Amino acid sequence: MEPSPGDHVVEIGPGQGALTRHLSESCDRLTLVELDNDLAARLAEEFKSRKDVQVIHRDVLRVPLTDIAPDPSTLKVVGNIPYNITAPILFHLLARPRPAQVVLMVQREVADRIVAEPGTREYGALAVGVQTVARPEFLFRVPAKAFRPVPRVESAVVRITPLDPPPLSPEEEDRVRTLTRVAFGWRRKQFQKILRSSPEYGRSPEAIQELEARTGLDLTQRPERFSPDEFVRLAEALNSGL
Repeated sequence: MEPSPGDHVVEIGPGQGALTRHLSESCDRLTLVELDNDLAARLAEEFKSRKDVQVIHRDVLRVPLTDIAPDPSTLKVVGNIPYNITAPILFHLLARPRPAQVVLMVQREVADRIVAEPGTREYGALAVGVQTVARPEFLFRVPAKAFRPVPRVESAVVRITPLDPPPLSPEEEDRVRTLTRVAFGWRRKQFQKILRSSPEYGRSPEAIQELEARTGLDLTQRPERFSPDEFVRLAEALNSGL
């Protein structure tokens, strides 16, 4: 993401402010969301004379984007995300209404999972959840030696651009999310077995055959073989009463 005049940028976890100072000179408005007491206080002191810079001292997971801007689609979000809560933060940011763009530095392994393609080892619920509502891109790797102290893992930067207009309704997104959660909870099973045995679906063998005929999907395959679009197709077929 290249911030430019006119942009309203939200930085998650600005920390010591290394990126913050660059952003503050590059965009029209900057909102900093920092949980740490000392760091938030330092940032507030440093930028107290800047009306275009706002510091929000809260957990980002408790800050709806609508608290920052009435129309979140005007926002660009950037941040270096704590590895242990990457997925919750990511899905928080991708909840409706969505920002224009999200650029995050995450653990390399998580970046690989976000952009993974069907049939690969990394492909799973995270890839489907993101790719059904946004277009993720792997931008570049950040080696561990770039940090002090040196962490045990590599990082990577990903850019996630929400699809606009959203291709799915909120109800359709909920159905896909439920199917994805159930499917990858049984990821070593064939999809037909999952749809027969899971409490959420409990379909009969006859219903499974009808699903295959209607959707053209091979439900003897495991969930990791199904593309995000195929998850959408299957979720809608299940919703139709099959």
